[in-house]
Amino acid sequence: MREPKDVRRQRILAVVESRGEARLSDLADDLEVSVITVRRDVEDLASEGKLRRGHGIARSVGAVERGTPRAEPVAGGAGPAGQGGAVALMVPERHTYLYETMHGARSALYEAGMRVVLHIAPQVEGAERPLVERVLAEEVQGLLIAPRWRTAHEEEADYAWLAASGVPTVLMERRPRGGSALHTMDSVCTDHWYGIHLAVDHLVRLGHRRIVLAARDDSPTARALRAAFAEIAASRPEIEDWTVMLSAANAGPGRVREPLDLAARLRERGATGAVLHGDVDALMLVQQLTDHGVRVPQDCSVVAYDDVVAALGSTPLTAVSPPKYEVGRTAAGLLLRRLEELAGPGAGPAQRAQLLPELKVRGSTAHVGIV
Repeated sequence: MREPKDVRRQRILAVVESRGEARLSDLADDLEVSVITVRRDVEDLASEGKLRRGHGIARSVGAVERGTPRAEPVAGGAGPAGQGGAVALMVPERHTYLYETMHGARSALYEAGMRVVLHIAPQVEGAERPLVERVLAEEVQGLLIAPRWRTAHEEEADYAWLAASGVPTVLMERRPRGGSALHTMDSVCTDHWYGIHLAVDHLVRLGHRRIVLAARDDSPTARALRAAFAEIAASRPEIEDWTVMLSAANAGPGRVREPLDLAARLRERGATGAVLHGDVDALMLVQQLTDHGVRVPQDCSVVAYDDVVAALGSTPLTAVSPPKYEVGRTAAGLLLRRLEELAGPGAGPAQRAQLLPELKVRGSTAHVGIV
């Protein structure tokens, strides 16, 4: 199913904002559309003043041009935090959610006068390790990283070498397995258990007793959401029936042979509520429901999870909104403190911070029986 135009353009803005600039051909590859389509989107966004066009390139209008003052990085080589040192920042390719986190981290580092060395890890297993090793050879002082970790096996394989990075490192939106080599590494992430609690509790309060979770299964966040939903749904006596399914054919680490049919699953379970992860999959699934005659919210209330583009649907989606930008800023602040501690008497205890998401109620949820 083709991605809605508004969603596609929001993703273009997020990518350009996070990278500063992007080639149209790269955007077309990321979004899996033609260069002509991307060029048309960029032209429209430029006419609205949301980005700038170059020859084959889209550029961010920049924080200063928007009227938001920003401290520029101090010139010079590596040095103590706030004196022009360099920090490596690494996030996965094609991950709009984490681009917002990256932007939060970058803004905090710029304000502290740090130079940011940005790396986008491709969608290949084990891609982060050679990139990290290369960037550490460039004498960066610290590392902020959000590994892709599509599977638990990939995650476990990265523990040992990442723990031995040799520089202060903070994980963003990742919470390693307890007792692992990374258990004592600083990390900042969203409390996704609480996010699912917000979604389920909202639906239960509206009278929904049969709920489906359509979620991804190709990231630590996705796995956390699935586990949290199973625990919470099983513990709520009001819920009569619940089930979990993939949110898209490409939402898991392996191939899905059977077509995903949310409307059929809702009918099969008699469900009137659904939690959908992430936003793009949610918008596509809501369109699928409409195509099958299922009205949102009259026949089915929908809560999206991520809130990157949830508000842009023809029916704006109620969504759990993780504090993506603040996760990045908090992680950067923790790293800056670690860098300051290098010149002091010693480092403080490791921190595993969790920030709470919030629920943004829009038009996709309603009381059972409301027409």
